[in-house]
Amino acid sequence: MSVLRMIYLALAVWGAIHPMYYFIQWFQTEGWSIMNMVDAWHANAASSGLVWDLTIAAITLTIWILAEVFTRRNWGALIAIPATFCIGVSCGLPLYLFLRSRPVV
Repeated sequence: MSVLRMIYLALAVWGAIHPMYYFIQWFQTEGWSIMNMVDAWHANAASSGLVWDLTIAAITLTIWILAEVFTRRNWGALIAIPATFCIGVSCGLPLYLFLRSRPVV
């Protein structure tokens, strides 16, 4: 495995674990309600801007993944889409780059 692929994989793991630490911490403090978390994401203009920034990035990444998957027939790379929306762009993007950069046989 190339150094670049290992970096992508490490970033995908970090992008899954690090944000999840804060989400779990928040849920333990505030209760296990997704709607309360969504409300917290829109607590002020700065956090709303960040939510929209990440939403647009996630949608763009999804379109890119779909376009490339249908072109390259790399069906396994579709797993990056649920990773993006269930965990975050910080996991989905490096995961997709990891899956996309595998050697072609």
